[in-house]
Amino acid sequence: MTTPLLAIQDLSIAFRQGGTLNQVVNGVSLQIEQGETLALVGESGSGKSITALSVLRLLPSPPVVYPSGDILFNGSSLLHAPEAELRKVRGNQIAMIFQEPMVSLNPLHTIEQQLAEVLVLHRGMQRDAARSEVVQCLDRVGIRNAKGRLKDYPHQLSGGERQRVMIAMAILTQPKLLIADEPTTALDVTIQAQILVLLKELKQELGMGLLFITHNLNIVRRLADNVAVMRQGLCVEHNSSERVFSAPQHAYTRQLLAAEDVGEPLPLPVNQQSTNPLLKVENLQVSFPIKRGLLRRVVDQNYALKNLSFELQAGESVGLVGESGSGKSTTGLALLRLLSSQGAIWFDGQPLHQFNNQQMLPYRSRMQIVFQDPYSALNPRLNVQQIIAEGLEVHQQLTAEQREQRVIEALQEVGLDPALRHRYPTEFSGGQRQRIAIARALILQPQLLILDEPTSSLDKSVQAQILMLLKSLQQRHRLAYLFISHDLQVVRSLCHQVIVLRQGEVVEQGHCQTIFNAPSAAYTQQLLQLID
Repeated sequence: MTTPLLAIQDLSIAFRQGGTLNQVVNGVSLQIEQGETLALVGESGSGKSITALSVLRLLPSPPVVYPSGDILFNGSSLLHAPEAELRKVRGNQIAMIFQEPMVSLNPLHTIEQQLAEVLVLHRGMQRDAARSEVVQCLDRVGIRNAKGRLKDYPHQLSGGERQRVMIAMAILTQPKLLIADEPTTALDVTIQAQILVLLKELKQELGMGLLFITHNLNIVRRLADNVAVMRQGLCVEHNSSERVFSAPQHAYTRQLLAAEDVGEPLPLPVNQQSTNPLLKVENLQVSFPIKRGLLRRVVDQNYALKNLSFELQAGESVGLVGESGSGKSTTGLALLRLLSSQGAIWFDGQPLHQFNNQQMLPYRSRMQIVFQDPYSALNPRLNVQQIIAEGLEVHQQLTAEQREQRVIEALQEVGLDPALRHRYPTEFSGGQRQRIAIARALILQPQLLILDEPTSSLDKSVQAQILMLLKSLQQRHRLAYLFISHDLQVVRSLCHQVIVLRQGEVVEQGHCQTIFNAPSAAYTQQLLQLID
């Protein structure tokens, strides 16, 4: 019987708080063979990342303790190894890719400095000698003009490029085991697909094992040999990928799989065609001047959005899809008149494109936006009551008691306990924070909601709950949605129309079912293939 590459045996992890132990992982047993991919799936807080970080003992001890179990790498214990032995393994035989490369990469150092450091520390190379190997590795992970990018800083790279640099850093030492913690969560589907292909190729070339942590079951289906499902610190199911998807054993696994099916968009009102559109957009364009020369004269225009036209009825949803940089968020900001634009924007029959800031004020409350990351969008210094009531203070003359009552009603409408309104955003989960952000937009009783990637950072089950909430709110208030997303499955479940953007231009637009069933543009076909 061969020794597994990694064996986690009856592992328990706890945090010591004063005299008590708070156990977060309970008796987890997993193993990975050489060349195998094990996907660790589950919701946020299930214990996935804590388990993975424990493999390299990256959690601070104290307060972290391990009441039971062991972690064996090639038969040798990592949990009880001295620090000197761990240093030989970390980044050398076992490497890790973290979820957010912008946080993981040092913003003060160039790409060359950060990658060369790995070779200097682990292989004793001189920095000059390390350069050629760094260039080779960057080229291998798909960084174009790798030699010319060595002096770039992380902020000069796109999200996909930063993730590729993180992968290059991890494989420079040709590790036997690679731990990838949600490496594709914030990436567009096309970049996501490229990263997955790259990981498959590298695994095959190096013969390494891969522990892949994710909540995206579509990725698991395409990448993993075996799957372990975690919930509340327990491993509730561990089986082959094929078995988990065809015949899941545990009720929680079945719940996760069911969350992928988020249904169809609501039927439009019967008399929809007879009414005037709530929003009408004609030839919308957004451009930024290109300035050159000593006097910084405008020599050209860089178009972020070109000739976008569509209509949106009350109670209807339009999906805006495409990669990062395609003009999706730019469109939302232009419609709210937060960006200068050319073309016509008609809202409830009024020409917003002709209005100045003063004239726009009465329309601000009728057009609201929900942002992608509620953690960044909610002021951490204000409690929920203050956050949600802030719009009322600006737009409506109400007493403090009236504002509080409106906040209570808004929280009830989005499915949150009003008793929590005096807490701060940090005291809520990601899904709860997104509900707070929706309540903040709803309290002004808008007719149009611009939803900018509101579910991309959420687990599938929480994502399904938010989508059901959006549908019920749309039905109750006849809300119109402009839904910005790169997740085509979410768009299919909510939207009646779809507009596909690429590099600021409309590639294809029309009824949702028509485009999903018979896309005419090659780019749309490519996007749809990536979710099959």
